Amino acid sequence: MKYVALCGLLSSALVSPGQSFEATLYESVDHTAENLFSTNIEGPAVDKNGNLYVVNFERDGTIGKVASDGSVELFVSLPEGSTANSIQFNRKGNMYLADFTGHNVLHVDMKTKAVSVYVHNDQFNQPNDLCINRRGQLFVSDPNWSNGTGKLWRIDRGGKAVLLTDDMGTTNGIELNPDENILYVNESVQRKIWAFDVDRKGNISNKRLFASFDDYGFDGMKCDRDGNLYVTRYGKGVIAVLSPQGQLIREIPLTGKRCSNLVFGGADGKTVFVTLQDRKGMEKFRTAVPGRTFK
Repeated sequence: MKYVALCGLLSSALVSPGQSFEATLYESVDHTAENLFSTNIEGPAVDKNGNLYVVNFERDGTIGKVASDGSVELFVSLPEGSTANSIQFNRKGNMYLADFTGHNVLHVDMKTKAVSVYVHNDQFNQPNDLCINRRGQLFVSDPNWSNGTGKLWRIDRGGKAVLLTDDMGTTNGIELNPDENILYVNESVQRKIWAFDVDRKGNISNKRLFASFDDYGFDGMKCDRDGNLYVTRYGKGVIAVLSPQGQLIREIPLTGKRCSNLVFGGADGKTVFVTLQDRKGMEKFRTAVPGRTFK
């Protein structure tokens, strides 16, 4: 793939004493200490008030709330048999979780912390990652790791599961573009990223190859407001940034290698928080453009 050079951006200098983190673009620094989460740290999400949540704090089956200083506290423990892999919030502030061991999408009441099953389907493999549109429809990646196959689901408001396709490889990261008319889905083992057109009802069509790589795997993905796609390169320890045309703009190096997911947050939506499974903690870096969902 063609590498597109960017001009006019701040250089990736090391953060030195007295230098503001906010002044350094694309330079990853630690956000939390290591070993605060399990090896299944994943699925970071930011609520409408800017609070950051991450799955599997201290042990599997929990959700941690991460403060701006990197400290973490337990937010909620999930029912026995449930392990979250991804978090999403709708516009009303409701929390949804992809529960890969319970084969559910869960709902968490943010006031009472009560956990309930939003949708269960016997045809689910193991719901992995989520994205959500402005109408409150969830899109779910659903891989079968042992068979190297995967499905895509849409969960309509009220908890109705609609199978969009079962003709995929190991589906993992999933994300909408800012206009919500393109759905991106990656396949971790096959190292391909696919794009689908999305209509007003949430149906998908026109599957096409968006990008592919010759090495390492994929995990979570997020779009910025300009439509650039930030992709975790699991095992390589970089975030690949792809233009809306699928061209590689840059790679952002991380300290950890097993980057599992990311989310845009901070006061202006330009801080990217990354979960690292080998470090069992989080790193962060600044970008020039806020995330697609930042208001």
